[in-house]
Amino acid sequence: MGRSKEFEPQEALRAALDLFWERGYEATSMSDLVERLGIGRASIYGTFGSKQELFLQALDRYVSETDARVIERLSRPGRALSAVRELVEWYVEETERDDGRGCLVVNAAVELLPANEAVARRVEASWRTLEVALATALSRARVEGDLRPDADPLSLARFLVVVLQGLRVVGKGADRHRGRDAARQALAVLVGQYN
Repeated sequence: MGRSKEFEPQEALRAALDLFWERGYEATSMSDLVERLGIGRASIYGTFGSKQELFLQALDRYVSETDARVIERLSRPGRALSAVRELVEWYVEETERDDGRGCLVVNAAVELLPANEAVARRVEASWRTLEVALATALSRARVEGDLRPDADPLSLARFLVVVLQGLRVVGKGADRHRGRDAARQALAVLVGQYN
């Protein structure tokens, strides 16, 4: 009979996620992981695989959690355009409350793309999820009469994805007004798409 694990893998994964989020992939060593997770190197390898595999699992968990929150926000009852506005405002607020860590997806993109194909696939999938959720909400807004009939929901969604991810990057700086101003301009673009 095999020995049972003396740690909770999901708690260890959460601790690894937080460490990668704080320091980045390259700056996090296996020794750092051993210390933070409180488990031996062999247990980390046996449970999660290599450092890269652990990072990918942590990134998957982060993406799953954050993408679900975005989809939930955009799927709430009520006017779809209001949900899009609230999402943009939520991104600004999250960026302003941020402790400097930023978004793990954006951090991974900046640090590891284009060289790391496994990370690139995950980043693209997360951004695609956001794009589809926004395009769906904007299509609903068009049907509800809150966007012009000739408005292009997919192009608007792509524009907003770039703005929102840019907010995450710029939000790591000292000037919080940049993000607010950019968000205000992005919302003005949407207002320009009214009937």
